Amino acid sequence: MTTSPLDALPKIGAPATRALTGAGFTSLQSLAGVARAELSKLHGVGPKALRIIEDALDEHGLALK
Repeated sequence: MTTSPLDALPKIGAPATRALTGAGFTSLQSLAGVARAELSKLHGVGPKALRIIEDALDEHGLALK
């Protein structure tokens, strides 16, 4: 399994990526400690994108709130 780089967003699809960058989240590192509920309110960030983000953070010993 490849480790996701901390300085980039994981591959989660264009709508979710646009929503995250629009909200100021431009890297995996910037998502660490953010509330899952906050991210799920963003248009385009659904359960699949959240799971991918959580898995990528977990690879680095990080997590959402």
